[in-house]
Amino acid sequence: MAKMLINGILRDKPTQASGRFERQPSRFRSWIENGENAEFPAEQGRYHLYLSKACPWCHGVDLVLSLKGLRDAISITWMDPIMSENGWVIDQHGFDPAHGVPRDRYLFEVYQRAAPDYTGAITVPVLLDRESANIVSTESADIMRMLNQAFPDTEGPDLYPEGLRLEIDHLAELIQEPIRNGVYRAGFATSQEAYCDAVTRIFDTLEDLENLLADRTFLAGNQLTEVDLKLFPTLLRFDPVYVTHFKIDRARVADYPALSRYLAEIASLPGVADTIDLPHTRAHYFRSHRHINPSGIVPIGPMSLYALAVPVKGAA
Repeated sequence: MAKMLINGILRDKPTQASGRFERQPSRFRSWIENGENAEFPAEQGRYHLYLSKACPWCHGVDLVLSLKGLRDAISITWMDPIMSENGWVIDQHGFDPAHGVPRDRYLFEVYQRAAPDYTGAITVPVLLDRESANIVSTESADIMRMLNQAFPDTEGPDLYPEGLRLEIDHLAELIQEPIRNGVYRAGFATSQEAYCDAVTRIFDTLEDLENLLADRTFLAGNQLTEVDLKLFPTLLRFDPVYVTHFKIDRARVADYPALSRYLAEIASLPGVADTIDLPHTRAHYFRSHRHINPSGIVPIGPMSLYALAVPVKGAA
């Protein structure tokens, strides 16, 4: 959940007066580019990511790193699963001092160092230029695309092929508000009207995607693209987290044959399972959002064909 940095103290950002949760736009949106005059040139080993295994936006970035073979090119600092009153906590157990970045305790310290006057949301992912100590981007969609394009000599598929770009952009727009943002609009709604509107849009769009995937292996056809790496993290979290935690319980992904097949298809791709940690993810949601789940109890979770179809640790 986004936090606000006000006079050095992180505060929850309230929903709108209507009870509708609105995600704040990213303020850092520079770009890694090729070329002599690039502010942020495409140099392997220069950049550092702050990611959370729980966050679906980070998960998309991590999937690109894995599928493009960029894990040695860009270093990562991971967040602890449980957020504190000060926002995202940096996982000190998994911190590697060889990254060449300060050993901060909280993510807001990274923002303060890079932009001392910044008072916006403290979110992940964060792409940092270690040479200048500036934040390059906090927009996951931009980070995913620049990782796909800025390092052309890496292995892996082109996730934004020229011939499919119009279709990919159309599909990304189709899923962005109703699904990717929609689960949070349902979960963080503070009025019945806002909640019902969000949930209705979620399931209307899931029905559309179910029909689309009845005749396609992936969203844009038979080729995995970046839009699949945007939808997959949300679908993966749907049954184990959102159905219960965000009260999105009209149906499960397990109830949709084509979506279930699609989810298992992507989960089985080489390198994808290594990006998934459902116990960590479930601990984050159920124990961090105390305004939704005051007791912090983590439910046992679903035993379903969906869970059994995803061959990763903790899926059941």
